Amino acid sequence: QVQLVESGGGLVQPGGSLRLSCAASGSISSIRAMAWYRQAPGKQRELVASTDSGTSTSYADSVKGRFTISRDNAKKTVYLQMNSLKPEDTAVYYCYTSARRSPYANYLDYWGQGTQVTVSS
Repeated sequence: QVQLVESGGGLVQPGGSLRLSCAASGSISSIRAMAWYRQAPGKQRELVASTDSGTSTSYADSVKGRFTISRDNAKKTVYLQMNSLKPEDTAVYYCYTSARRSPYANYLDYWGQGTQVTVSS
């Protein structure tokens, strides 16, 4: 089984910063994409940022220039540095990965349990 454990959420004032971390553990042969999604109350889950196994990254338009996704392949960890936070960034943030448990297995989707980010004065 593959587990994703997130940390770093919390309450922050508008304009503040937070750094989310997500560590993958378990029986992992290789990891392909890693990403962060978020879901605000009453809204659909949306992709915030993603990175592949190399250096390619992509961002939602709403966070470009404010959020940075990075990855430590040796630690099987993905980070999301969030700067200049706005109240509309308030949501539960979920970590996602596409990974396989052996060289011959298919890549499967895995999700973290979510971490709450609240931006409020």
